[in-house]
Amino acid sequence: MTKTFNLQYPDKMTASAFEGAVADFLALNGLVVSPDAVCFPGFCDVHVHFREPGFSYKETIASGSRAAARGGYTAVCTMPNLNPVPDSAEHLREQTEIIRRDATVRVYPYAAITVGQKGEALSNFEEMCADAIAFSDDGRGVQSESMMREAMARAKTLGKMIVAHCEDNSLLHGGYIHAGAYAAAHGHRGICSESEWGPIARDLKLAKETGCAYHVCHISTKESVDLIRRAKADGVDVTCETAPHYLVMDDGDLKEDGRFKMNPPLRSAADREALVAGLLDGTIDMIATDHAPHSAEEKGKGLEGSAFGIVGLETAFPVMYTRLVKTGILSLDRLVDALALAPRRRFGIPLGGDFTVWDLKAEFTVDPAQFLSQGRATPFTGERLFGECQLTVCDGKAVYSK
Repeated sequence: MTKTFNLQYPDKMTASAFEGAVADFLALNGLVVSPDAVCFPGFCDVHVHFREPGFSYKETIASGSRAAARGGYTAVCTMPNLNPVPDSAEHLREQTEIIRRDATVRVYPYAAITVGQKGEALSNFEEMCADAIAFSDDGRGVQSESMMREAMARAKTLGKMIVAHCEDNSLLHGGYIHAGAYAAAHGHRGICSESEWGPIARDLKLAKETGCAYHVCHISTKESVDLIRRAKADGVDVTCETAPHYLVMDDGDLKEDGRFKMNPPLRSAADREALVAGLLDGTIDMIATDHAPHSAEEKGKGLEGSAFGIVGLETAFPVMYTRLVKTGILSLDRLVDALALAPRRRFGIPLGGDFTVWDLKAEFTVDPAQFLSQGRATPFTGERLFGECQLTVCDGKAVYSK
């Protein structure tokens, strides 16, 4: 079996030690994989929505973590737009109890920045600090500068990170796709790019002021890339993520279908090109899916009426490998770093002996009916992709096997 191990590992694990762990597991369990198979460290997604508690008709910890394992992920971080919102120790405990009972892979919950994600009062950071991977109001932007400054100051004292969904509500004007050529041609209300990069500019200033570790969710605009690139050069403690769909699609790919509706929206070709450049030069640290399942009814109302969000855990690696690696745009090592190692380095998530085995020569057609996720909405339906997961091992257990 070929192994892609020429990477810097967290936890001071050497490449040879990791290879040994893989070989030991396969031998101990009597597993034989194809000589052409490639083994990677377990992927880590710092941005998923598993919808439980509160919205289990969309997804559960059990179904979401099974989908993660099939996608090669052994660690994920779940966003707090739940019911109840994890804004207190009691509310967070409702989620962690389900995680302990049902999770197939390691699941690390976020705690909310503000009570009820309403932006009016800070949550009790101190009582949730031990069980939360970081603090985020993802799904909503923190609108108040003073509120975000206070949140960053408090997170800094606790050694925790602020993870921000950056969206200025005053600039949305009822938009639901990018304010670009497609919206203009088809009579749709658009979301301007400044609604994202404006809050990022504000937060970067606050992160420099407070010294807080700051991570930006799902960036989609060229201005966001430029702002973060400059902030890094200026010494701000900032990282960011983007998602596979923003790297390989733009608003020229839109169709009148809810499976193309996500927040932030698919932007222009220039934005997509800037995101790829940011991934190549390290401005964009990692790739996260923003896996956001909804029911078929919620996603079946076209671009205007459908809920925001698509699923992505089971297609992330094949999409990136097919569209960027096989075309020579991105190296395989850089892709694996962005999917597996950079997230762990930034969020302090251990790798241990977790790994995933892939057949990169296997070709398949994306069929949402075959997903393990309860969500089915993906813009990649019907695409021919390369790369099938053969095995995922988490904490010494085979959590997915083809």
